[in-house]
Amino acid sequence: MRSFVIGDIHGAYKAMMQCFDRAGFNYKKDRLICLGDVCDRGSEVAMVFDELKKIKNLDYILGNHDYWALEWAEKGKPSNTWQFQGGKDTIDSYPNGMPKKHIKILKNAHYYLKEGKRLFVHGGILTNKALKKQGPDVFLWDRSLVKKAIKKVSKKNISPITKYKEIYLGHTPTLNFGSKLPINACEIWMMDTGAGYGGPVSMMNIKTKEIFQSEDTKMIYA
Repeated sequence: MRSFVIGDIHGAYKAMMQCFDRAGFNYKKDRLICLGDVCDRGSEVAMVFDELKKIKNLDYILGNHDYWALEWAEKGKPSNTWQFQGGKDTIDSYPNGMPKKHIKILKNAHYYLKEGKRLFVHGGILTNKALKKQGPDVFLWDRSLVKKAIKKVSKKNISPITKYKEIYLGHTPTLNFGSKLPINACEIWMMDTGAGYGGPVSMMNIKTKEIFQSEDTKMIYA
């Protein structure tokens, strides 16, 4: 079984499908770890979740935009902040409200996934606390880990920051650092390549590190 990790999709169904096609992804035999933020900023959120449900071996990590979307789906009261941050696109994708099968994906999502010396989380972690002593605000929103890694690499220091061999993150677009590709800094892999801001969706074979990318979403949805 091949294992893949995919960065923030943000409602870009066509872009995600390009990644699947280019990787030759097998819905029954391969595994996909989704780093969260399927929701918001794109028009095809419902289509993405429908497609993800077809994958036998899917692990879903909750993102901050997913958290907002789940609150709306369960309470029916969208916050102005969320709508301004792309939530309106999710609402428009569900004219009759989010169905239970999609809500279930979000409610069953992991805040983080730890497998041996590998860690998968949407936002980040604190390096001075055990994971069980950290909360959703950190896992969904933290960027301090990324900042530490980028700062170290800028000084040509690639020594590990944490006890993990590899940490896979979404949340912080690599576009912020001038790249449309996933960035490897120390043991950190930054997989959000900016689909929510016109960039591509990126997917990677965890073992081989081969990257499969879509076209820029600004081109797909022009």
